[in-house]
Amino acid sequence: MEFPAYLATMPMHAITEIHGEPGLLARFRLEVEAFDEPARKRLTAALDLAAELHREDRRVREPYLNHLLRVAIRMMHHYQVRDVDVIVAGLLHDAVEDHPAELAGPDVSGDPTPAALAALAARFGPRVARLVGAVTNPAYDPGRDRHVQYREHVAASLDREPWARVIKVSDFTDNGVGVIHTVGPKVARSAAKYRPLVPVFRDLIARADTPLSAPVKRHIFAQLDLAEERFSAILDQPN
Repeated sequence: MEFPAYLATMPMHAITEIHGEPGLLARFRLEVEAFDEPARKRLTAALDLAAELHREDRRVREPYLNHLLRVAIRMMHHYQVRDVDVIVAGLLHDAVEDHPAELAGPDVSGDPTPAALAALAARFGPRVARLVGAVTNPAYDPGRDRHVQYREHVAASLDREPWARVIKVSDFTDNGVGVIHTVGPKVARSAAKYRPLVPVFRDLIARADTPLSAPVKRHIFAQLDLAEERFSAILDQPN
């Protein structure tokens, strides 16, 4: 498939709408050209595993892999991340949450999450597993509001993992700014879930130990502003 020369500068949701998964894969390959060969091999291995684990998963109108690609591309292009562990963890950030048994293997009984994280550590190193663990949602108390528990987990987990903040804010941006690319009842549900997290991410990204440059932080704050505008447009319509 032929892609335009300006693919490297296209907004990612525009690539998604026009060129689909093949376009995002091509954009990912353009971004990883900046890395040395060992890094490219690790990134390709992580992408292959993500594609295998999420092969049947979909996000409303698209393959789930599109979301994972956008999270990783955003970190490389807009956040200027060159830490391979962080990008690998970005590609695999939903692997343990969505496919723990597949990662853990057939011989594991009980909760497969620890074994799934151990499998990631064996394949990509303990730091990748730790970062994925930091952005993996725990089992929720059925007697409490799930959205409240989600916000509590995000705030507590990211408080102690600065690089996990970078992964999670890319994930949040894809879900929040990208909410207008969703259809059906999920639009309002997503906006209600994510809107209270905007100030949480503002605080986390503003912290001195968040390992991003000042221009990148300003870019993220602008994206959080845009997400807030879109949440307001969805949730604050007059009756």
